[in-house]
Amino acid sequence: MSRILPLLHPCKPMKNSGDMNKKGLLIVLSGPSGAGKGTICSAYLKRNPEAELSISVTTRKPRVGEKEGVNYYFTDIESFEKMIKENKFLEYAKVYGNYYGTPREYVEEKLAAGFDVLLEIDIQGALQVKEKFPEGVFIFIIPPSMEELKRRIVKRGTENAEAIFTRFQSAYRELNYICQYNYVVVNDRVEEAVRKIEAIVLAEKCRVVRNKGLYLGLEGGVNE
Repeated sequence: MSRILPLLHPCKPMKNSGDMNKKGLLIVLSGPSGAGKGTICSAYLKRNPEAELSISVTTRKPRVGEKEGVNYYFTDIESFEKMIKENKFLEYAKVYGNYYGTPREYVEEKLAAGFDVLLEIDIQGALQVKEKFPEGVFIFIIPPSMEELKRRIVKRGTENAEAIFTRFQSAYRELNYICQYNYVVVNDRVEEAVRKIEAIVLAEKCRVVRNKGLYLGLEGGVNE
């Protein structure tokens, strides 16, 4: 004999969920320098044309070959600070006298159009994004070992001994923030790391809280 299940309270939807199965995901990648975040982002975007890389706003001058709306959105300090006051950034920072920020409107428009948005950012910026956009998917990229991290940094040939030591100190501190993320991915092989991120994204898109419209539609059919 089949048992009749008790009537439960309805699932609590994720904040601002709506029909999130039709929206894209904001995928935030962070990790210590040398973990390979940039390489993973490039490989992921090649395999997933429905995803786009977030384009930042900056007050620095364009470098040779950089294009407006492709590499950055370039603006002046006055306009950037006005955007700060109007809460138009998911996160921003001032580095060596220039502002850099992730524009909220750009990200939300892409997500609403069904595109996944990939944001490669430092930990401080990621935590700002998480505070304003907690429904994002936050992934921490780590190297297979600290020895491998050192090998990658040294291989670049752009760091002196003091700079390498400073990067190691920073990397150890940054590892303490892993618990602030939803997932951790070890970048041993780029292809494998990308496949793991693809699996994470697929699982996230199947979460009940992101598919409220789907299961409510089924309930409506039963009640008719």
